[in-house]
Amino acid sequence: MNGLRVYVNLLDGQTPSGEGVFYSRRGDGPFYLWRYEEKFRQWRGSRVLVADFTPGKLIMTRWKIVPLTLQDRLSQHYLE
Repeated sequence: MNGLRVYVNLLDGQTPSGEGVFYSRRGDGPFYLWRYEEKFRQWRGSRVLVADFTPGKLIMTRWKIVPLTLQDRLSQHYLE
């Protein structure tokens, strides 16, 4: 996926785990927050406004740290 970046917010104590919180952004597009919802057994994404959080606290993560189920969900979300 061209231009896709995935982030974690380690400054707030969030860790890159299978049940963690991730953020994504493609190019100069909007940020999305991704949470794993155990009840539904799937990743749910929601668009976040820059005014609602501090993007400067995000740290880009490597693709291989992103859970496979989230990788699949991101592939569906960012269809080319």
